[in-house]
Amino acid sequence: MTAPLKGAWNYPTRILAGPGRIAELAEACRGAGIARPLFVTDKGLENSAIAARAMEVLHAGGLSPGFYADIRSNPIEANLDHGLALYRAGGHDGVVAFGGGSALDVAKLIAFMSGQSRPVWDFEDVGDWWTRADPAGIAPVIAVPTTAGTGSEVGRAAVLTDGKAGVKKIIFHPKMLPVLVIEDPELTIGLPPHITAWTGLDAFTHCFEAYCAPGFHPMADGIALEGMRIVKDYLPRAFATGGDIEARGQMLAAATMGATAFQKGLGATHSIAHPLGVVYDTPHGLANAVLLPYVMMFNRPAIEARMPLLGRVLGLSRPDFAGVLDWLLSFRRQLGIPAMLGELQVGLDRAGEIGIMAEHDPSTGTNPRPAKAADMERIFRAAVTGDLAAASG
Repeated sequence: MTAPLKGAWNYPTRILAGPGRIAELAEACRGAGIARPLFVTDKGLENSAIAARAMEVLHAGGLSPGFYADIRSNPIEANLDHGLALYRAGGHDGVVAFGGGSALDVAKLIAFMSGQSRPVWDFEDVGDWWTRADPAGIAPVIAVPTTAGTGSEVGRAAVLTDGKAGVKKIIFHPKMLPVLVIEDPELTIGLPPHITAWTGLDAFTHCFEAYCAPGFHPMADGIALEGMRIVKDYLPRAFATGGDIEARGQMLAAATMGATAFQKGLGATHSIAHPLGVVYDTPHGLANAVLLPYVMMFNRPAIEARMPLLGRVLGLSRPDFAGVLDWLLSFRRQLGIPAMLGELQVGLDRAGEIGIMAEHDPSTGTNPRPAKAADMERIFRAAVTGDLAAASG
């Protein structure tokens, strides 16, 4: 008799999805008890029409928003510190997180840290460190994603680079989850094709790694499978025609689904992508897109049995590991993704360091196949040179 399957499952917050729903932003803030929100975005959106439109909605709704946009693509502690100082000086009572994953993560951290007395690193996602936080000191967040990739809008964690340690760290607390999300596809129309591709494949990687992660979580598996189907069907449309509202809306849904599914776990793709962001400042979604086939090759013994179902969901003529891999390689080419990290000016000079950092990344614990530093270094070297076979190990 087999032992009963056990799991612990969480699902996201309230989501308002559809074109034009940014008009409900002020109402959403009031519903969360926010009268003086700090509007947090990134440098790329600081002077954008969509950010201006969102601020107009807040002012028209009788709110008194502040504005902060000093956030880099791989956020560092200084980005958080500056925003936190502005939040406190302005007497704000909540945060509007507006933008891609970096802006959403820093915005969530500002709200989280607004009432804490300990340094942010004391709340790293290690054991029960999250219990060190004062729940009463966590401000509410309204999240408005403007890219379709990270899914940070439904996450209970945020990624921040620790400059002193030279690593990306995940800060976690259940109450970091935004109280409401607005997914308005009209806000994503201006995304350039290459950003659309990078973020869309980030969503696919979240779904793929969650689906392959060990553990009993049939709901996450189902969401991950459907998320991958959506990316297959709609990312090429969003990439080719930026104004395709249906495709943009579907991709926002896929991003949210990926982040919902990866509560089950991620894997070595993320383990290596995180140090790449620190060492080479490689955009996270692009790193995932390049790395995924190489990690698939390494994980093949542990994930091959799961590929026939995925292949059928994707409608592939050959629904097995080879068929899924061939489709992914073709899909990446269609979206202009480089075949190897070497095309991104990533070299082998720090391969050993990348391997060690990847081994200690939190995502490694749920990789389908145990992976040590030497394994991670081999995958990384294969991805730099474009040698898929060499990643197998």
